[in-house]
Amino acid sequence: MSVGQSAAVSGRWDAARAREIIDAHLALEGPMIPILHALQEAFGYVDEAAVPLIAQALNLSRAEVHGVVSFYHDFRRAPAGRHALKLCRAEACQSVGCDALHEKLLHRLGLDWGATTADGALTIEPVYCLGLCATGPSAMIDGRPVGRLTETRLDKLVASALSGEARP
Repeated sequence: MSVGQSAAVSGRWDAARAREIIDAHLALEGPMIPILHALQEAFGYVDEAAVPLIAQALNLSRAEVHGVVSFYHDFRRAPAGRHALKLCRAEACQSVGCDALHEKLLHRLGLDWGATTADGALTIEPVYCLGLCATGPSAMIDGRPVGRLTETRLDKLVASALSGEARP
């Protein structure tokens, strides 16, 4: 799953399917990142059980694989909610007030970064630049970029996701 795709993925962790995915990418040059993206696309996240499978297939240590998975914020370690809201925390968005918007939203929802609402509807994730610097504060919901966020506009996005609308 790339940055812009929806969090809604049908996959349940399946070791056999994971091995198939890993095997299908072994011939690529530098296969770890494509493998991780393919696993996340299939399952919605990179399960901890994938780490030893990847390590064995690529003749790497588990620590090396864990290091890559944990370094890149785009790789989820747990299933996400049905909707994913990525909030830009980069300098351009900070300069136009994103931190205050984020704090209010997280406080109101009772969530921390990377957490999902109790009903599984929405995951709030930090991202460090969406390339929308001229329209900050910015966000991306289910792969759709949104610029010029205000508290009202952000609340509408969240309310749409929580109500179950397909495209908030």
